[in-house]
Amino acid sequence: MIIAGIDEAGRGCLAGSVVAGAVILPEKYPDNFFKDSKKISEAKRNSVYKWIVENCAYGMGESSANEVDKLGIKEATRIAMCRAVENLARNFKQNPEKLLIDGNDKFKFKIDSEDFIRGDERIAEISAASIVAKVSRDKMLRNLGNVYPTYGFENHKGYGTFQHIEAIKMLGVIDGVHRKTYEPIKTFLTQLSLF
Repeated sequence: MIIAGIDEAGRGCLAGSVVAGAVILPEKYPDNFFKDSKKISEAKRNSVYKWIVENCAYGMGESSANEVDKLGIKEATRIAMCRAVENLARNFKQNPEKLLIDGNDKFKFKIDSEDFIRGDERIAEISAASIVAKVSRDKMLRNLGNVYPTYGFENHKGYGTFQHIEAIKMLGVIDGVHRKTYEPIKTFLTQLSLF
C-alpha cells in the first residue's frame, strides 16, 4: 500500500498562506531521522528537507491568506492538503492509497485517511510532511520579507509577535498578505473604519 503523510504549517499565523506537505517515504530511511519540524533546529530541518527532496516523492500545496479569510482556516487547510497530494501525484506519478494526517480535524478526502494526534512526533511520514510544509512556508515568508522589508516577515514568519503587531499598527494591513478575519487585525480594521 502506498502511504503518504500529510501536515501543515502556518495555521495560526496572522499573515501568509497556510502550507501543506505530502510525503511518501522510500522503504528504507534513516532511523530517528524525522521529528516534528518545530522541535528541530532550522539547520537540521533544512538538511532533512534536502534529503526528502533527493529521496522521496513529495508535494507542497498552499491556501492563500485570501482563501483563509473567505473559507475559514479549517477548510483552507484541507484544500492546501488536497493540493499537496495532487502535486505529489502529478510530479512523481504516484497516487497514495492512504493518507496519514496530523491532528484530529477529520478532514474528508477522496482517498482513505486516518488522523493522528501529535502524528508529527510519532509517524515518520507525517514528520517528513511537517518538514516539507515548514521549510516551504519559511521560504515564502523570507521572500515576503524582501518585498516588504519593514514588516520583518523573515523573522516572525507571519506569527503574531510584538514586532509584527507593531508593524501592522504603524504601517497598516497588506491586502492579500494579512488575514483580515484574524485578531487583532480584524479589530484594527474595524477601528479604522470608524474614523
